[in-house]
Amino acid sequence: QLQASGGGLVRAGGSLRLSCAASGRIESISIIGWFRQALGTKRKFVSGITWSGDITNYADSLKGRFTVSRDNAKNTVYLQMNSLKPEDTAVYYCAAGSQRLLLRDKSVYPYWGQGTLVTVSS
Repeated sequence: QLQASGGGLVRAGGSLRLSCAASGRIESISIIGWFRQALGTKRKFVSGITWSGDITNYADSLKGRFTVSRDNAKNTVYLQMNSLKPEDTAVYYCAAGSQRLLLRDKSVYPYWGQGTLVTVSS
């Protein structure tokens, strides 16, 4: 089970940190991905990290503003989002999977959290 949290309303230029807490069959998780879906658009890859933390990946347009990290002791993955823009407004989802080399591919994630809404005002 995945529980995403940390969304909210923030002004442009501000920051938010999203959390994704995993529970249940933790041992089956190899990757955690963050995806987002703006109104009327498809769900898109944001960032991903292996459970061991040795591999991270970011959507090209988000590099330098977003940082993914994990705390295995808490079974939690974080997405630090800085310099937020109105176009970052979306529902953010975390997902868990087992295919380490396919972090960007949402089809390889069988487990999804419920999503957390991020709204960035101009």
